[in-house]
Amino acid sequence: MSWAVEEWKEGLSTRVLQKIQELESQVDKLKKERQQRQFQLESLEAALQKQKQKVENEKNEGATLKRENQSLMELCDNLEKAKQKISHDLQVKESQVNFQSGQLNSSKKQIERLEQELKR
Repeated sequence: MSWAVEEWKEGLSTRVLQKIQELESQVDKLKKERQQRQFQLESLEAALQKQKQKVENEKNEGATLKRENQSLMELCDNLEKAKQKISHDLQVKESQVNFQSGQLNSSKKQIERLEQELKR
């Protein structure tokens, strides 16, 4: 088939044939260059997609960490409130114990006094 492609060149001058050969060589060179650039473009697009995916993953991870942080802050607040309630309850109970201890001491003194009176 290449003989049919070359047939149209028959009868052309050497100078024209040289020019055609230069142009064909230039076309081949440009085709190779285009293929290389196409490969570079595809490689860059793949790298871009990879970076976009990485950014998306990091955004998702950031959002997850933000939610987790919020949850932990709420948990800390709840624990602090529970601690304050327990502390308050403890103070109330200590007050009750102190009051009852005072009543017990008072009752003991009263019993001692009554026992003394009985002995007399």
